Amino acid sequence: MSRLWVTGYRSYELSIFSDQDPKLKVIQNALKRKLIEKVESGTTWIIAGPQLGTEQWSLELANELKMDYPELQTALMFPFSDFGKQWKEEKVEKLALIKAKVDFFANVSENPYQNPQQLRNYQNFMLNHTDEALLLYDDEHEGKTKFDLNAIRSFQEHNSYNVETIDFYDLLEEESMLYEEKDE
Repeated sequence: MSRLWVTGYRSYELSIFSDQDPKLKVIQNALKRKLIEKVESGTTWIIAGPQLGTEQWSLELANELKMDYPELQTALMFPFSDFGKQWKEEKVEKLALIKAKVDFFANVSENPYQNPQQLRNYQNFMLNHTDEALLLYDDEHEGKTKFDLNAIRSFQEHNSYNVETIDFYDLLEEESMLYEEKDE
């Protein structure tokens, strides 16, 4: 059994505000390609948080992949119990749909948001309950994911833990492959 933590940019950090944004197709293709690679090399669990963007996209893709990879399971972990309560209704509904399709759901903290320590506790939980991480992240373009990457790098100092990234160069390659497929 191998468990993969997937995280990365929030949708607003990529200026993606619609499911129809052409950038989203490129990102989803890159994520799907990497998830398939991971599953075919032994990953049995895709675990992500509830953040808008990479985390939700990854869980949606992983849930679709279960059709071809029935051994694959998905988990959604909230850092605290009232995550997303301030979101607009359509975003709350989308998260509820993802939550309904995953194989496992839990809150790392059963309390509502109280302080940033809950987010550090969430990172520690994810690191201690996964075997590796996949991040949609580019060191040249920082975002909130830098906090997760810093936690991973610190964890790696004392633990064997692999991290892979999909960066903007990878996305450019993915985009060119999409256009080549389109032209064929």
